[in-house]
Amino acid sequence: MIDKTNGYKKALQLAKEHYENFPVVSVFIPKGLRKDVAVIYWFGRTSDDISDEGVMDTAERLKMLNQFEEDFQNALNGNFKNDYFAALAETIAVRKLDTSLFTDLLSAFRQDITTNRYQNFSEILDYCRRSANPVGRLVLQLHGYFDEQRGKLSDKICTSLQLINFYQDLNVDFLKNRLYIPTEEISSFGLREDLMFITERNPQLEKLIETQLKRAEKLMHEGMPLIKLLKGRLRVEIAATCYGGLKMAEIIRKNGFTSYLQRATLRKIDFFSIFMKALVKCR
Repeated sequence: MIDKTNGYKKALQLAKEHYENFPVVSVFIPKGLRKDVAVIYWFGRTSDDISDEGVMDTAERLKMLNQFEEDFQNALNGNFKNDYFAALAETIAVRKLDTSLFTDLLSAFRQDITTNRYQNFSEILDYCRRSANPVGRLVLQLHGYFDEQRGKLSDKICTSLQLINFYQDLNVDFLKNRLYIPTEEISSFGLREDLMFITERNPQLEKLIETQLKRAEKLMHEGMPLIKLLKGRLRVEIAATCYGGLKMAEIIRKNGFTSYLQRATLRKIDFFSIFMKALVKCR
């Protein structure tokens, strides 16, 4: 028998097990929304696991993602494959969430399987539009914000965060043969696509990363007026998220743009600094 209550319970447990990736028990998330956030996390986590499953070949992973989307569409029509989908369908209905945001995410996960190079920045922005921006809009909608003004500002923040994460994880993505820097911009710096084979410092590559980072930081600053348009815990959470992204960009810069050799990381004191900046911003 399908049990949506059990679906929420299992989703909450899953989120707690992966606390470092998605702090559903964070004090910033109102208690009444935690089960909703958790079941949305389940949706994203499950989709990501399918797309990133290294054992299966491309065709098998695409088939599984297509089946997952079919199960999602069936759930919206009241036919539930499991407890999770029953809980997710209730969250979408009660919170009046835009279902296209979920299908956008699935589209991006498919792209993770089929695409590992991007010719220009517009292609990367389109990927971010479907892989990152839906998350921000879902968070806004969960808190009752459905207007385009806030949505567009959120898009800038989420795209910026995604880009900064790309530049933080360059060496990690290189090992997966993924490159999130436009190939035409790589060429313009006199470099080739085989960046992942660089094992020593390369001034041209560091200049290229610097230009990518500056563009991401600009997007973040353009989106930060969103903070003043929010209230309560969400305002502090979004402020902390923005300052966290900017702090990571600062660390990449301080490290000499060498994240292609070693992944940049935040220290405990950095988290304290981020939180304090967020509190000051929200006074």
